[in-house]
Amino acid sequence: MTTSPVSTAPAISSISLRERVGSITTTEIISVLKGEITGLHIKNGFSNQIAEEITHNFNDSPGLKDRKDGVPGQYVGASHYRKDAVNYFADSEDARPFIDMLFGDLVDPVRGIFEALKRDLQHQGIELRLARSDHGQANICRAISWCGSGPYALAPHDDVAQVLCAGSDFEFSTVAENTVAALNFYPSMAKEGGDLRLWSHKPTGADRKAQDVETTGYPYSSTYLEGIPYRDLQLKVGDIALIDGGFVHGVTSKSGGKKPRLVLNCFFGFARPDLVLWWT
Repeated sequence: MTTSPVSTAPAISSISLRERVGSITTTEIISVLKGEITGLHIKNGFSNQIAEEITHNFNDSPGLKDRKDGVPGQYVGASHYRKDAVNYFADSEDARPFIDMLFGDLVDPVRGIFEALKRDLQHQGIELRLARSDHGQANICRAISWCGSGPYALAPHDDVAQVLCAGSDFEFSTVAENTVAALNFYPSMAKEGGDLRLWSHKPTGADRKAQDVETTGYPYSSTYLEGIPYRDLQLKVGDIALIDGGFVHGVTSKSGGKKPRLVLNCFFGFARPDLVLWWT
Protein backbone atom coordinates (compact mmCIF):
# COMPACT_ATOMS: atom_id res chain seq x y z
CA MET A 1 0.00 0.00 0.00
CA THR A 2 1.33 3.43 -0.92
CA THR A 3 0.28 6.88 0.21
CA SER A 4 0.26 10.02 -1.86
CA PRO A 5 2.82 12.64 -0.90
CA VAL A 6 1.48 15.62 0.99
CA SER A 7 1.58 18.77 -1.11
CA THR A 8 3.67 21.60 0.32
CA ALA A 9 2.46 24.17 -2.17
CA PRO A 10 0.92 27.25 -0.54
CA ALA A 11 -2.86 27.19 -0.51
CA ILE A 12 -4.57 29.79 -2.68
CA SER A 13 -7.12 31.91 -0.83
CA SER A 14 -9.43 34.11 -2.84
CA ILE A 15 -9.20 37.84 -2.23
CA SER A 16 -11.96 40.39 -2.53
CA LEU A 17 -10.84 44.01 -2.94
CA ARG A 18 -12.84 47.20 -3.31
CA GLU A 19 -11.27 50.27 -4.89
CA ARG A 20 -12.96 53.62 -5.29
CA VAL A 21 -12.62 57.38 -4.81
CA GLY A 22 -14.06 59.17 -1.79
CA SER A 23 -14.49 58.63 1.92
CA ILE A 24 -14.10 55.30 3.64
CA THR A 25 -17.28 54.07 5.34
CA THR A 26 -17.60 52.26 8.65
CA THR A 27 -19.75 49.63 6.94
CA GLU A 28 -16.82 48.73 4.69
CA ILE A 29 -14.41 48.72 7.61
CA ILE A 30 -16.61 46.32 9.55
CA SER A 31 -16.82 44.08 6.46
CA VAL A 32 -13.03 43.71 6.57
CA LEU A 33 -13.08 43.09 10.32
CA LYS A 34 -15.63 40.32 9.85
CA GLY A 35 -13.67 38.73 7.00
CA GLU A 36 -16.36 39.45 4.41
CA ILE A 37 -13.92 41.30 2.14
CA THR A 38 -10.12 41.22 2.06
CA GLY A 39 -9.34 44.87 1.61
CA LEU A 40 -10.23 48.42 0.65
CA HIS A 41 -8.34 51.00 -1.37
CA ILE A 42 -9.85 54.46 -0.99
CA LYS A 43 -8.36 56.97 -3.41
CA ASN A 44 -8.24 60.62 -2.29
CA GLY A 45 -9.43 59.56 1.15
CA PHE A 46 -8.01 62.75 2.65
CA SER A 47 -6.81 66.03 1.18
CA ASN A 48 -3.36 66.88 -0.16
CA GLN A 49 -3.30 69.84 2.22
CA ILE A 50 -3.67 67.57 5.24
CA ALA A 51 -1.12 65.15 3.74
CA GLU A 52 1.43 67.95 3.29
CA GLU A 53 0.90 69.24 6.83
CA ILE A 54 1.35 65.77 8.35
CA THR A 55 4.49 65.21 6.27
CA HIS A 56 5.91 68.58 7.37
CA ASN A 57 5.15 67.83 11.02
CA PHE A 58 6.78 64.40 10.70
CA ASN A 59 9.98 65.77 9.19
CA ASP A 60 10.24 68.44 11.92
CA SER A 61 9.20 66.17 14.79
CA PRO A 62 11.40 66.16 17.91
CA GLY A 63 10.26 62.56 18.36
CA LEU A 64 11.78 61.39 15.05
CA LYS A 65 13.99 58.28 15.43
CA ASP A 66 15.99 56.08 13.07
CA ARG A 67 14.52 52.66 12.37
CA LYS A 68 16.44 49.68 13.75
CA ASP A 69 14.56 46.86 12.01
CA GLY A 70 16.81 46.53 8.97
CA VAL A 71 14.74 48.93 6.85
CA PRO A 72 16.37 52.30 6.12
CA GLY A 73 14.14 55.09 7.34
CA GLN A 74 12.71 56.89 10.35
CA TYR A 75 9.63 56.74 12.55
CA VAL A 76 7.54 58.54 15.15
CA GLY A 77 5.56 56.40 17.59
CA ALA A 78 5.74 52.88 18.98
CA SER A 79 5.48 49.36 17.57
CA HIS A 80 4.59 46.17 19.42
CA TYR A 81 6.81 44.21 17.02
CA ARG A 82 9.15 41.92 19.01
CA LYS A 83 8.54 43.79 22.27
CA ASP A 84 7.11 42.79 25.61
CA ALA A 85 4.10 44.66 26.95
CA VAL A 86 6.09 46.70 29.49
CA ASN A 87 8.39 48.17 26.85
CA TYR A 88 5.70 48.61 24.22
CA PHE A 89 3.32 50.55 26.43
CA ALA A 90 6.17 52.59 27.93
CA ASP A 91 7.25 53.51 24.40
CA SER A 92 3.64 54.35 23.52
CA GLU A 93 3.33 56.72 26.47
CA ASP A 94 6.64 58.39 25.61
CA ALA A 95 5.57 58.82 21.99
CA ARG A 96 2.05 60.13 22.68
CA PRO A 97 2.87 63.87 22.57
CA PHE A 98 4.81 63.39 19.33
CA ILE A 99 1.89 61.54 17.71
CA ASP A 100 -0.40 64.40 18.75
CA MET A 101 2.06 66.88 17.22
CA LEU A 102 1.79 65.14 13.84
CA PHE A 103 -1.79 66.34 13.58
CA GLY A 104 -1.96 69.51 15.65
CA ASP A 105 -5.38 71.06 15.10
CA LEU A 106 -6.01 69.17 11.86
CA VAL A 107 -9.23 67.27 11.32
CA ASP A 108 -7.11 64.23 10.54
CA PRO A 109 -8.27 60.98 8.89
CA VAL A 110 -6.95 58.65 11.61
CA ARG A 111 -8.88 60.13 14.50
CA GLY A 112 -11.85 60.70 12.21
CA ILE A 113 -12.10 57.01 11.30
CA PHE A 114 -11.50 55.89 14.88
CA GLU A 115 -14.28 58.09 16.29
CA ALA A 116 -16.76 57.23 13.51
CA LEU A 117 -16.14 53.51 13.88
CA LYS A 118 -16.40 53.78 17.66
CA ARG A 119 -19.85 55.38 17.37
CA ASP A 120 -21.17 52.85 14.87
CA LEU A 121 -19.87 49.83 16.78
CA GLN A 122 -21.33 51.21 20.00
CA HIS A 123 -24.77 51.17 18.38
CA GLN A 124 -24.23 47.42 17.84
CA GLY A 125 -23.24 46.85 21.47
CA ILE A 126 -19.52 46.61 20.59
CA GLU A 127 -16.81 48.62 22.32
CA LEU A 128 -13.88 50.05 20.35
CA ARG A 129 -10.90 51.33 22.31
CA LEU A 130 -7.13 51.58 22.30
CA ALA A 131 -5.31 48.55 23.71
CA ARG A 132 -4.06 49.11 27.25
CA SER A 133 -2.35 47.55 30.23
CA ASP A 134 -1.15 48.57 33.68
CA HIS A 135 1.82 50.16 31.90
CA GLY A 136 -0.12 52.50 29.62
CA GLN A 137 -2.20 52.75 26.49
CA ALA A 138 -1.53 52.32 22.78
CA ASN A 139 -1.30 55.25 20.39
CA ILE A 140 -3.81 55.80 17.64
CA CYS A 141 -1.14 55.31 14.95
CA ARG A 142 2.58 55.37 14.23
CA ALA A 143 4.31 57.20 11.38
CA ILE A 144 6.92 55.31 9.35
CA SER A 145 9.16 56.61 6.60
CA TRP A 146 11.51 54.49 4.51
CA CYS A 147 13.31 54.42 1.19
CA GLY A 148 14.50 50.83 0.93
CA SER A 149 15.87 49.45 -2.33
CA GLY A 150 15.83 46.02 -3.96
CA PRO A 151 12.98 43.91 -5.35
CA TYR A 152 10.72 45.08 -2.54
CA ALA A 153 10.72 48.28 -0.52
CA LEU A 154 9.10 46.12 2.18
CA ALA A 155 9.50 42.33 1.88
CA PRO A 156 6.45 40.01 1.76
CA HIS A 157 5.08 39.35 5.26
CA ASP A 158 1.95 38.76 7.29
CA ASP A 159 0.79 40.69 10.37
CA VAL A 160 -0.67 37.76 12.30
CA ALA A 161 2.49 35.93 13.40
CA GLN A 162 3.71 38.75 15.63
CA VAL A 163 0.27 39.08 17.21
CA LEU A 164 0.03 35.34 17.84
CA CYS A 165 3.40 35.44 19.60
CA ALA A 166 2.77 38.67 21.51
CA GLY A 167 1.94 36.75 24.67
CA SER A 168 -0.72 36.98 27.34
CA ASP A 169 0.59 40.36 28.54
CA PHE A 170 -0.92 41.84 25.38
CA GLU A 171 -4.70 41.85 25.47
CA PHE A 172 -4.80 42.11 21.68
CA SER A 173 -3.12 38.70 21.19
CA THR A 174 -6.59 37.13 20.93
CA VAL A 175 -7.29 39.24 17.81
CA ALA A 176 -5.08 36.78 15.90
CA GLU A 177 -7.91 34.25 16.21
CA ASN A 178 -10.04 36.59 14.10
CA THR A 179 -8.99 39.24 11.53
CA VAL A 180 -5.97 41.46 12.19
CA ALA A 181 -6.86 44.52 10.14
CA ALA A 182 -3.98 46.74 8.97
CA LEU A 183 -4.96 50.33 8.25
CA ASN A 184 -2.58 52.63 6.34
CA PHE A 185 -2.76 56.31 5.41
CA TYR A 186 -0.36 57.77 2.83
CA PRO A 187 0.69 61.42 3.34
CA SER A 188 3.77 61.10 1.09
CA MET A 189 4.52 58.74 -1.81
CA ALA A 190 6.97 58.32 -4.67
CA LYS A 191 5.66 59.33 -8.09
CA GLU A 192 5.86 55.74 -9.34
CA GLY A 193 6.11 52.33 -7.70
CA GLY A 194 5.76 51.58 -4.03
CA ASP A 195 2.56 49.65 -4.65
CA LEU A 196 0.93 47.54 -1.96
CA ARG A 197 1.05 43.95 -3.24
CA LEU A 198 -1.43 41.47 -1.78
CA TRP A 199 -0.96 37.77 -2.50
CA SER A 200 -3.87 35.30 -2.60
CA HIS A 201 -2.42 33.36 0.32
CA LYS A 202 -3.29 33.36 4.01
CA PRO A 203 -0.56 31.34 5.74
CA THR A 204 -1.29 28.75 8.43
CA GLY A 205 0.88 28.01 11.44
CA ALA A 206 2.44 25.14 9.49
CA ASP A 207 3.24 27.52 6.61
CA ARG A 208 5.00 29.94 8.94
CA LYS A 209 6.98 27.14 10.56
CA ALA A 210 8.10 25.85 7.16
CA GLN A 211 9.21 29.38 6.21
CA ASP A 212 10.84 29.98 9.62
CA VAL A 213 8.73 33.07 10.25
CA GLU A 214 6.68 31.78 13.18
CA THR A 215 7.39 34.74 15.47
CA THR A 216 7.87 37.48 12.89
CA GLY A 217 5.78 36.72 9.80
CA TYR A 218 8.73 38.19 7.86
CA PRO A 219 9.94 37.64 5.20
CA TYR A 220 8.31 35.10 2.87
CA SER A 221 10.68 34.06 0.10
CA SER A 222 10.08 34.77 -3.56
CA THR A 223 10.44 31.05 -4.22
CA TYR A 224 7.62 30.29 -1.77
CA LEU A 225 5.33 32.87 -3.36
CA GLU A 226 6.13 31.94 -6.94
CA GLY A 227 2.97 31.12 -8.84
CA ILE A 228 0.58 32.63 -6.28
CA PRO A 229 -1.75 35.24 -7.83
CA TYR A 230 -1.51 38.76 -6.44
CA ARG A 231 -3.05 42.19 -6.76
CA ASP A 232 -1.20 45.50 -6.71
CA LEU A 233 -2.79 48.61 -5.19
CA GLN A 234 -1.28 51.68 -6.86
CA LEU A 235 -1.11 54.15 -4.01
CA LYS A 236 -0.99 57.94 -4.21
CA VAL A 237 -0.84 60.80 -1.72
CA GLY A 238 -4.09 60.99 0.25
CA ASP A 239 -5.02 57.33 -0.24
CA ILE A 240 -6.18 54.96 2.49
CA ALA A 241 -5.68 51.19 2.43
CA LEU A 242 -7.27 48.68 4.79
CA ILE A 243 -6.47 44.98 4.45
CA ASP A 244 -6.79 41.68 6.25
CA GLY A 245 -3.21 41.51 7.54
CA GLY A 246 -3.36 37.73 7.64
CA PHE A 247 -2.76 37.65 3.89
CA VAL A 248 0.84 37.90 2.71
CA HIS A 249 1.55 41.43 1.54
CA GLY A 250 4.51 43.65 0.75
CA VAL A 251 5.53 46.88 -0.95
CA THR A 252 7.06 46.89 -4.42
CA SER A 253 10.23 48.84 -5.15
CA LYS A 254 9.64 52.46 -6.02
CA SER A 255 11.04 54.90 -8.54
CA GLY A 256 10.72 58.60 -9.18
CA GLY A 257 13.65 59.90 -7.16
CA LYS A 258 14.61 59.61 -3.53
CA LYS A 259 11.38 60.90 -2.05
CA PRO A 260 10.68 58.70 0.97
CA ARG A 261 7.39 56.99 1.55
CA LEU A 262 5.50 58.11 4.67
CA VAL A 263 2.79 55.88 6.09
CA LEU A 264 0.54 56.26 9.12
CA ASN A 265 -0.13 52.73 10.31
CA CYS A 266 -2.27 51.00 12.93
CA PHE A 267 -3.92 47.64 13.59
CA PHE A 268 -7.29 46.66 15.00
CA GLY A 269 -9.63 43.71 15.29
CA PHE A 270 -12.11 41.76 17.37
CA ALA A 271 -10.63 40.53 20.67
CA ARG A 272 -14.11 39.38 21.71
CA PRO A 273 -17.50 39.56 20.01
CA ASP A 274 -18.19 42.71 22.06
CA LEU A 275 -14.72 44.30 21.93
CA VAL A 276 -12.53 45.67 19.13
CA LEU A 277 -8.98 46.69 20.09
CA TRP A 278 -6.79 49.23 18.28
CA TRP A 279 -2.98 49.40 18.55
CA THR A 280 0.27 49.99 16.69
